[in-house]
Amino acid sequence: MRHFPLRLPSVRTVATFCALTAGMALLNFALPQREPAAFLLLWAACCVFRAYLAGTLAYLLSSAVFLSWQAALCCLAQAAIVLLAFGICTRLHRTPGPWRILFTALAQLPFLFLFPHAGYAAVPLPPLAQKAVLSVFFLLACVLAEGGVRAAAHAGKCRLTGAELAEVTLLWLLLGMGMCNAFGTLVYTAVALLGTLLAAALLKNAAPVPFAVVLSLPLCVHTVSILPLALFAVYACCALLVSPYGRIASALALLLAYLAAQYFAGVYSQGGAAIAYALLACALPAAVSCVLPKKWLSAMQESLLFYRERVLPRIAVNRNRRAVGERLYEVSALFREIESAFLLPDAADDSPARIAAKVDAAVCAVCPQNRTCRREKTRPALERLVRVGRAKGKANLIDLPADLAQNCPNVAGILFTLNRELEQDGRRSAALETAREGRALLARQAHGVSEIMRDLALRESEEYSLSANEDALAKTLQEYGILSSEIFVYGEGGTLTVSMTLDENVPAKKVCCAAGEALSLPLSLAEKLPLSHGRACYVLKRKPRFDAAFGIAARPKQGERASGDTHSILKIDERRFLVALSDGMGSGDAARDVSARTLSLMESFYKTGMPSDTILATVNSLISYSADERFSCLDLAAVDLDDGSADIVKIGSPAGFLLTGEELKILEGESLPMGALDAVHPATLRVTMHENDFLLFMSDGITAAFGSSADLCAYLGALRPLNPQSLAETLLSAALARSPGGEAGDDMTVLAVKLTAAA
Repeated sequence: MRHFPLRLPSVRTVATFCALTAGMALLNFALPQREPAAFLLLWAACCVFRAYLAGTLAYLLSSAVFLSWQAALCCLAQAAIVLLAFGICTRLHRTPGPWRILFTALAQLPFLFLFPHAGYAAVPLPPLAQKAVLSVFFLLACVLAEGGVRAAAHAGKCRLTGAELAEVTLLWLLLGMGMCNAFGTLVYTAVALLGTLLAAALLKNAAPVPFAVVLSLPLCVHTVSILPLALFAVYACCALLVSPYGRIASALALLLAYLAAQYFAGVYSQGGAAIAYALLACALPAAVSCVLPKKWLSAMQESLLFYRERVLPRIAVNRNRRAVGERLYEVSALFREIESAFLLPDAADDSPARIAAKVDAAVCAVCPQNRTCRREKTRPALERLVRVGRAKGKANLIDLPADLAQNCPNVAGILFTLNRELEQDGRRSAALETAREGRALLARQAHGVSEIMRDLALRESEEYSLSANEDALAKTLQEYGILSSEIFVYGEGGTLTVSMTLDENVPAKKVCCAAGEALSLPLSLAEKLPLSHGRACYVLKRKPRFDAAFGIAARPKQGERASGDTHSILKIDERRFLVALSDGMGSGDAARDVSARTLSLMESFYKTGMPSDTILATVNSLISYSADERFSCLDLAAVDLDDGSADIVKIGSPAGFLLTGEELKILEGESLPMGALDAVHPATLRVTMHENDFLLFMSDGITAAFGSSADLCAYLGALRPLNPQSLAETLLSAALARSPGGEAGDDMTVLAVKLTAAA
């Protein structure tokens, strides 16, 4: 026989049940003839907490105060109707909705026909009609009590609206009237004075005054006088005025005001017992407020986010963002200046005249016929010879101008010296060209950094203003039973961010559903940051329209350990990703190194957010400086998950394909491989992908196996792929089947991407 362990309720559950039973018992004393006003709390417990069994049991226990079998039978019938109605809804997996009003009306029938009610003599109606009026009152009060219980459940964590405050006030009024009728006005006065002192100690503003006025309402109704209202307002003002000096000062001030009020009320002219009870009604709450542990008060004050304004933190954040934005603008301007400095034009080239002067000084100045030579005619001819020599890299006899050959007796010396100077000038020109390329590379980098800083400055300079969505979001969260002490909504469109402080145990899916309903946007959890005391910061961002799935299939060249093809799948941010396929020229480890280096550089630059033209030119220059002669072909696509737009870059690579339902689009480029020239001119194009579209990149080993583009297009057009991995594997298998001997004659790689609807 299998035994199941008995699960005992927690202390918190037992305490909540006891408080619910006590509240119902007090409500049964609220009306003069002890009508079952506890039905209001039974209804609220079922609607707000869905505590059907616990609420029913508490309601039946509280009915013992009637000391009448007819009243107990009435309460039993009402509880049975409520339990049956909500049980049917639970069984059908439906929320009661507007049908709750009908359930409430049906539950009043036992009160009409079973509850013993003698009627009020002051009301000129028969008892049954009076009970009908009370039934209508209970019907309306149930709706208000439901809102009051829901508001009271999160009163210390969220700001209440005016309607919620009114609902809580009505609920407290009934409970206070029950306490006055059950225990007398002095007991209730003690409770109300303790509440006033705690409010003065915790709130530190004018809120304790209206709070004390609300506490006095049951006394006003019970005594049929507005005097308690004025007295409690005075008590709150006295406690509040001296609250900066501590709890003891507030308690003494309230005690003195109370003693003075009792003097004018004539209490001191009564018997000793009456005087003692009246003094205890104030002395006990004053003593309790003074001896409460400070950590308890600190915990309560920390939880009372109800009265806190959050404008100053937002102002501080905006001030810091402005400061950061201004500094980023300054840094951006600095890199602009650096770019301008590196792009300064070179000085005019005076090499021909300078080389001619060196030849003249080395040869003509020491010539024996120097005095008789007509150098003013030979100098222009010598400069023409220098230009020809620079263009060819070396001068010889056939390059000599006619007038120089006729008039100069030392042509051999001139050619020898000129060629020596041309060789030195060539080395100097190469060094200058290298320095020029280096400056151009640094200028491009400075330009890219300047653009990044400028974009960051624009983004950081945007101020976070108060959002009307925050109130709507707070209300929707409350409807979902989620209590948030702080909500921060900023940004718009794809940059929308929602930050909320919630209990760390709240399911993320429930939070996203509630926030998405309030803001009319699909949201997903971006971060969950743990805070203290079981709280966590939930950061939600707008969910992209699409999600992506990837497939990769590769086979190295037969006989090689490693493929020269490399691929990359990189998440740029929450809304964009990058896929790339790089084919290093050749095969094996050497080609793979070139391919991997190209992709690594591209990834690093794209992560920084540099402009694409700067990235491509810079990477091409860096690879061109490599000591070897191996190059790399590249397919790259940056895809936006919001609208499906894909920016595609092709550098010396075979055709790519876009499979869209029944259509096959060819993506081609005509540029040379990266690193083959000093300046790369990539083929760039933009396409728009839709749900269930496939983007396909492949290395030249695949295209070579099919033999022609027509055969490859015909094969792809006949495919109906379901997922990118099967597409990549199918295409690789088809390429191997068409290769001689079924072996890879070159590195073969297929990279496939599929867009799907975001879950």
